[in-house]
Amino acid sequence: MDDRVWMREALRAARRALALGEIPVGAVVVRGGEKLAWGWNLRETRRDPLAHAEMLALRRAARKVGDWRLEGADLYVTVEPCPMCAGALLQARIRRLIYGTPNPRAGSAGSRVNLVDYPGMDHQILVRSGVLETRCRDLVQRFFRDRRSLQDGDMERWQSPVECTRLEIEQGG
Repeated sequence: MDDRVWMREALRAARRALALGEIPVGAVVVRGGEKLAWGWNLRETRRDPLAHAEMLALRRAARKVGDWRLEGADLYVTVEPCPMCAGALLQARIRRLIYGTPNPRAGSAGSRVNLVDYPGMDHQILVRSGVLETRCRDLVQRFFRDRRSLQDGDMERWQSPVECTRLEIEQGG
């Protein structure tokens, strides 16, 4: 199946994060043409530093297959993974990482550092970047632009899923 199809699924997950006031990152784990799991950022909602989209998708996929090894599986994510998530992908033995937009501040699949294909590691991950890049980048940029435009008193409102969804609809999301 075309990588764009699965990246659209990751974008759907990212929009779920956006609706909760989270940074809109979504991830999908696929093996053999079947979606094993998906996840979206829930760090603020759960107050959990580990609740990144990739981590949640990997946990759900591992639970579904009954094994922490996700050999032969691909992970689609809207934004290039951070070091923590890149390490988790290596540990899970992900075959391919497909991401939409680079993360110049913390990207660990080539933008800032390259942990997923680091020499001497016992596992390397094939990487494809730039799949639906404009759509992925625009979603994240819009989130930060909108967040910066809110007044201090509006920040509490931003955390409300209902209000966040209303803002997304008003802005054509």
